[in-house]
Amino acid sequence: MIVKEKKKLVAITGNIGSGKSTFTKFISEIGYPVILADDISKEILTNDSEVRSEIIKNFGAQSFQGKIANKKFLANTVFSDSKKLKIINSILHPRVRNRVEYLSEEYFRLNDIVFVEAALIFESKIEKMYDYVVLITADKEFRLKRKTKAKKLSEEEFVKRDNNQINEDTKKKKADFIFSNNGSINDLKQKAVLLIKLLEATP
Repeated sequence: MIVKEKKKLVAITGNIGSGKSTFTKFISEIGYPVILADDISKEILTNDSEVRSEIIKNFGAQSFQGKIANKKFLANTVFSDSKKLKIINSILHPRVRNRVEYLSEEYFRLNDIVFVEAALIFESKIEKMYDYVVLITADKEFRLKRKTKAKKLSEEEFVKRDNNQINEDTKKKKADFIFSNNGSINDLKQKAVLLIKLLEATP
């Protein structure tokens, strides 16, 4: 009798600049389906009129330019105030979770392992949604350098966002797999390959 493998929903998370998106890209290149929670959030922000109304109500008309979210204004607003961050998360996160659940069921029709990249797994207290949580870590100096070198964020913006995430030591106690990303891109790629082997070997 052949025992069918259990379907596995696997979260990939990590603090800002950790390299979780690069790690996720390697998983995708290996051939596994990946759901990007951040992309879903952006899509909802752009296309959901109810969300748009809620955000304008809470953060003002500056939040949108027509139907386009004013991301710089919103980022500056919410990452400077933890209460406002909670408000915007309460608007977006339930909708993102619903979409992730729907997409994962679709992918499970043809796949036994589905991955979800999401930054705020532990902050949102949704780790129980997943069979495994993979944490990508990196020293703060590396994370800061990655974000500022690419000119994606100023040092001040990085610090604000980093301060709104749970520290890595706390996350390490909760994660099922932990991969450090203080080395080369190739090192990280090999760790993605290792993760796949470990998951495939798990009944």
